[in-house]
This record gives sequence, C-alpha cells and structure tokens, in this order.
Amino acid sequence: MNVKHVVLAASVVLLSATAATAQKTTYAQRHSIQARQNHQQARIAKGVQDGQITPKGAAAAEHRQGKIASEENSMRQADNGHLTSADRHTLARQQDRASQNIYNRNHNAATDPGVVPNTPR
Repeated sequence: MNVKHVVLAASVVLLSATAATAQKTTYAQRHSIQARQNHQQARIAKGVQDGQITPKGAAAAEHRQGKIASEENSMRQADNGHLTSADRHTLARQQDRASQNIYNRNHNAATDPGVVPNTPR
C-alpha cells in the first residue's frame, strides 16, 4: 500500500466522521435568529469584560441588537407570527453587519481604561 492510498483512506474516514458529527443539529438550530442574537450579546459582554469594548461602544452595539430584535418582531406580526424567507434574509444581512461591527469594536484602538486587560502567562 503506497502513501497515496493511506492518505486517501484517512481522508475518507475523516470526512465521514465530520459528516456524522455535523448532523447532530438541524439547520434551523444552527442558524436560528435567536441563537445568533444570543451569541452576539455574549460577544459584546465578553468585549466589555476584557475591556476591548468601551461602555459607549457596548451601548451602541446593544442598541443595534435591540433594533434588529424589534424589526424581527414587526416582521413576525405582519405575517401572523411567521418570518418569510425574504424576512430571514433581511435579518441575516443585518446580523452580518452587526457582527462585523462588534468585531471592529473589539479590534480597534479604543479600550476601557477602567479594565485591566488579562495577559496570558
């Protein structure tokens, strides 16, 4: 058995193992609007905790998340409690922009002077 066969066999095993673990959650669970909202709230909180996001920046990010949640509620009310695929697409794009905004706030030069940064040893 040459090296090509060993690499091919290993990659087939790895791919099937990856596919098996990916099927444990449904698409809706992985891409839930509420789950994404929660994840972004946690990112904001972590940025505040480690001082990477200033209180003013956190307030702006929280305000943006609130506007997205409010728009989602309005969309649901307009369609008897459901979201159309166009609504989901609109909310996903808004969340993408909000996520990029959170990233930018975490990686800019502004930090909260009242928080001592954690330095790994």
